[in-house]
This record gives sequence, C-alpha cells and structure tokens, in this order.
Amino acid sequence: MLRRIDSVLAPTKRRVLETHAEVKDRLDNPDQLLRQQSGYAFYNTSRYDFESLLGDAPHLAQNLHNYIAGFSDNMREVIERFDFRNTITKLDEAGLLYLVLERFKNIDLHPDAVSNLEMGYIFEELIRKFNEASNENPGEHFTPREVVRLMVNLLLAHDADTLGQAGVISTIYDPCCGTGGMLTVAKDRILEMNPAANVYIYGQEVNPETFAVAKSDLYIKSSDGRDAENIAYGSTLSNDQHKGSQFDYILANPPYGKEWKMDRAAVEDEANRGYAGRFGAGTPRISDGQMLFLQHMLSKMRPVADGGSRIAIVMNGSPLFTGDAGSGESEIRRWILENDWLDAIIALPEQLFYNTGISTYVWVLTNRKPHDRRGTVQLIGASSFYVPMRKSLGDKRREIADEQIADWAAHLPSLETTLADAHLDDVLELDELWSFVLKKTNQRWVWVALCRRTRQIVAYFIGDRSEASCRHLWERIPQAYKRCHSFSDGWTAYQIIFAADRHQSVGKDSGETNHIERWYNTLRQRLARFVRKTLSFSKSDRFHECVFRLFVHHYNQTCISQ
Repeated sequence: MLRRIDSVLAPTKRRVLETHAEVKDRLDNPDQLLRQQSGYAFYNTSRYDFESLLGDAPHLAQNLHNYIAGFSDNMREVIERFDFRNTITKLDEAGLLYLVLERFKNIDLHPDAVSNLEMGYIFEELIRKFNEASNENPGEHFTPREVVRLMVNLLLAHDADTLGQAGVISTIYDPCCGTGGMLTVAKDRILEMNPAANVYIYGQEVNPETFAVAKSDLYIKSSDGRDAENIAYGSTLSNDQHKGSQFDYILANPPYGKEWKMDRAAVEDEANRGYAGRFGAGTPRISDGQMLFLQHMLSKMRPVADGGSRIAIVMNGSPLFTGDAGSGESEIRRWILENDWLDAIIALPEQLFYNTGISTYVWVLTNRKPHDRRGTVQLIGASSFYVPMRKSLGDKRREIADEQIADWAAHLPSLETTLADAHLDDVLELDELWSFVLKKTNQRWVWVALCRRTRQIVAYFIGDRSEASCRHLWERIPQAYKRCHSFSDGWTAYQIIFAADRHQSVGKDSGETNHIERWYNTLRQRLARFVRKTLSFSKSDRFHECVFRLFVHHYNQTCISQ
C-alpha cells in the first residue's frame, strides 16, 4: 500500500514540498492548499520517497518513520491501522528492512500499471493465505468477484429506468465492507448504466487492515476523497457509525458462524428497545451474528414514500434452517415474511469461496416489491451453475463463468413472446445503431424495428450495414407486424427489402422516426457499450448479442407492465 501511494504522489511530490516550504510558517492550516498541489485528498510533506529512503541505509528505520509521519492527517490515520511502527522495528531488528523495501521499490504498483481490481485480487490472495494459517472464520473476508457481480445485478435489475434518469442520485451501503469491493463494483455498474449519475458509497469495517486498504484505495480513486470519508472503522453491531442514515441499495457478506460476544451488551441493550432499535425482532444464538447484520441492513431501508430500498446479502444455510419455532432465528424470519420484505433466495454452488466450501445463499429483500411479486418469495436453485477452476485457490474450486450468463440469455423465450398483439393500424419505425466489439474498428450495426404504439422492440438483428443484414431484420419481424406500415431513413437497403406499398423512406426532420431515436438514447443510458465514445465494450460478438437480448426482453416486459 505504501508503494502504491508513493507512486501516485510522485508526479506532484516536488510541487507539494515547495509549496509546504513557502507556507508552513505563514499559514496555520495549509491542508487545502497542499491537497490542491498534490491533486488528491492527501499528500506527503516528508523529503523522503522510496528511492531516497534506500539511499541512506544506516538510518532507514528512522527515515521511514519520518516518511510515514509526513502524510496528511487523513492518510496517516489509515496507515496507522497497519501498525507499521511495530513492523518496521521488527524488520529492522531482523536485518530485513532494507531487503523488503528494496524489493517493493522495484515494483510498479501505480494504478496505471496495476488496476484497483488487480490490487483487490492480490490482497485477497494474501488474506486467503493468512486465513489458512490462522484458521479464520469462513466468509470472514472476501466474496468472489462473480458473486459480487451477481448480487449487484440482482440489486439493480428492476431499476434501469430510475437509474437512467438525468441527475439521479444513488446511495450504496455495506455494513461490513472489507476492502470495499462490493461498493466499488456497485458504483461502477450504476455509472456504466448512466455515466451522469451521482453515486455515493458508504461502509463500515471492523478489521483494521482491510479498513485501511478500502479507505486508501478510495482516496486514490478520487480527487476529493468523498467516498473514502464515508468509510468508517469499528463494529457495526455495537457501534453504528452511520446511525440515522438510510440508503437506496444495501449489500453485504457478513462473516459466517462468528460469535458476537464482544458486541453482546450493546446488541441486547438495543434489542430491549424493541422496534425503536435495530434488533427488535429478536437476537440469534450467540455463536452466529449473520441475522443481526440482516436486521441492521433492514433498519437502513428508506421509507417507501422516499423510494424504498433493495438489499442483497450472502449467508450460509444457518439463517435459513437454524432455530425451532419461537427461537430468535425463527422470530426474525417470521418478522421478515410478515412484512413481505423477502423477494428471492438464490442457492449458489458449493466451493465458491476462498476459505470455505459450504453452501451459500443470496437473499434479496426490498420494501418496494412490484405488485405482481407481493406476497411471494422466489426460490432459485443455482447450485449447478458453475464451472470447475483449472487451479483451486484455497477452498475455491468452482466459479460462475461469463459463458453461463450467455447461456441463460440463450434460454430466454423468443422475443415474440414478449410482444403485445399487433393492430392493423400499427406503425413500425426502423433504424440501425452503430456499435463495436473489442475495439472501435470492429463495427457492429444493430438493426431495430420498433412499434410506435406499444414502444416495444418487435425485432432486431446485429450484423454489418448491408442489404443482407436488413433482410435478416425483415425475416425476424413477426408475421402479424409485417403487414404494418413502416418508416426508415433513406438507406437503400430498406427500400429493397421492405414492400414499397407499406414502407416509406423519410428524413429525420419528418418526425416519423422520433420514437426509435429516443429509444436509442434510452439504450445508451442503460448500456455503456452502445455509447460511441465509451471505453466500455463487449469482448465478443456472443456477449454483445446476449447483453442486447437480455436488455430488450426486460424492456419489452416493462412496456407491457406499464
């Protein structure tokens, strides 16, 4: 972490030192000025960096302490969570400090060279090894990335319209956020759907090292440090650092089977307050605090009048099956079901996690269920949806592959089953959208036919901009809609393929293709891979097709429900 921070600050280090020398005797608090000079919400005023530290080997330990002391208060608070002072002393006494520092000096850990995602994997691997050595509780630290993506998609699945609105503000919260992986994946997914969205993330973490990694990483990611300031340290169960706050989206992977003895007094005091506190439904057995985290998350839901909230939490089988009638666990489950908050439970494959092979389940909860889902709980058995890993990582021997997502899309019913019945006076608007796969030289044209009355997509084809692709679009239009009148731009392929007595080529200023042009704006807001200037793109034609197909199915069904 120190090497990464040093790499980030290196380009502006001289400017910070010069500014600090100029103003340190004139300003009581030059913090804001030094932040501006560094380009980040933190800085370092020590004359040392990794290069110069190694140039004075006899005083390395002393100078390294000076280097750490030169960080701004906010970053020094983070760094101290690693207990570097004791580590430096131990390495120095063992004669290893120079060797360790020299190895890291020669590694480029700048975010341009090693992404935040890659750093997360590196840290996960280190923690996994430490867990094996110290026999940590299962699920204590990390959630596999594919499970995180699944949870985020489940959270956002029904909110594409809301999140696509201009100026939308979204808040995301993780009460046991670890290194912040769930929060950053969720934020990135929302920004992919709507680059103009304002997304605020909040979290709390009890482990000092993982808290430090999360906060330092978020400081590096933004110039204002806003997200980092929203990450708090301490036990969520006994000391809620976001007391009184409510959020749009809440997700977590609490530790499985971990005792809550250390939090017992505070938890029971709050439970005695009934539903005025966070644990009014009851407390589970002292050996497992998962259902305490679940109740805490439910207490953070926004009222329905303010838009409500959605929750995704991954837990083992204990919260599902432990506890006889009248027990704490049973009463908590009854309270959740009576309030109709539980939307779905997904059974995941075994051996997905790094340090446990047990069965896990994703619970999805919300206080704003769609009308057609009220009073029901959807149970999804996905335990067989996995592929074996070529090389296991601890207990993780399986993963959910991207190809399986494609298979799920392939097994969707035909697009025609999502359509309303055609009317004799219906009008189709035709157009083609430019997109690309892997790189911008690999152009793909999405040919689309939209029904003006229902706003539904009645057919599409992804290919090149040729007469053959236009013919494929015509062949995919259901028979009932082929008799409809249609409008397109002046591209000659339409005039050749579509019947002349029912088709007309028009200019965009005619207004006859306004609806499909607006639909393209909707598509671009929801799926960044279809924005021409974006850096987000499909890695293969197969995924390009699958993502588009999933979106169109969901969009058409939304049109019917409205």
